[in-house]
Amino acid sequence: MSNHAKSTKTSSKNMTVKLKVWRQKDAKTEGKFENYSLDGVSASMSFLEMMDLLNEDLTKKGIAPVEFQSDCREGICGTCSCFINGQAHGPERGAATCQVYMRKFAEGETIVIEPWRAAAFPIIRDLVIDRSPFDRIIAAGGYTGAKTGPHADANSILVPKPDADKAMDAAACIGCGACVAACPNSSASLFTSAKITHLAMLPQGHPLRERRVLRMVEQMDKEGFGHCTNIGECQSACPKEIKIDFIAQMRREYLAAVVNQRPESKSGGSG
Repeated sequence: MSNHAKSTKTSSKNMTVKLKVWRQKDAKTEGKFENYSLDGVSASMSFLEMMDLLNEDLTKKGIAPVEFQSDCREGICGTCSCFINGQAHGPERGAATCQVYMRKFAEGETIVIEPWRAAAFPIIRDLVIDRSPFDRIIAAGGYTGAKTGPHADANSILVPKPDADKAMDAAACIGCGACVAACPNSSASLFTSAKITHLAMLPQGHPLRERRVLRMVEQMDKEGFGHCTNIGECQSACPKEIKIDFIAQMRREYLAAVVNQRPESKSGGSG
């Protein structure tokens, strides 16, 4: 039998995995890890399909299923977020939890599964956390400004390719919160900077550019996130591999906005 045939046979075999899962009834109840053994796990299963299989097994045994979030299961929405063996989203670099497959794990391996750990992301139940602080940061930024009446079509507004590329890279952020969970300071700077940079690079975002960055950074601080100290864990954990360069961009945007908001700057006609 060839090496290729051997590897194919091994990858198609069902396996048994041991799971150490964080269980917590609600936000007020103290949580703890529970141990489960799960048979019949196919190496071709996604991680969330394995979790579905676990919940089917628990339900048959009369045990409450593990609460976890998911929606698209295609790495687009970011709701499936959790720690797998201490890594945000698991062992697959540049992938969300739903894009991790069981072939990444060995027969009989113990897999530790737990929710994000951050004061700004309180646990609701089991692996489900409250990420509404992200929503409030975005809401603080408001809408893009545009005059009513006839105006140029958006497609007719020329945008330099470097700016368009940078805006697109920033827009890739799915707001999963891995950056916060992985950061020792629980900083939301990568998320906030991506949302700020996305519009700052485009002409449509310029009318309210300064107000937006001031309000979003202020809201980020209000939510109780920690400060960025350029450790870089956020960049490593991000499933969309968003770079910390955007944090530097946010700081430049914020400094420019603060300077232009000063009374002497306004009287001088700049801004």
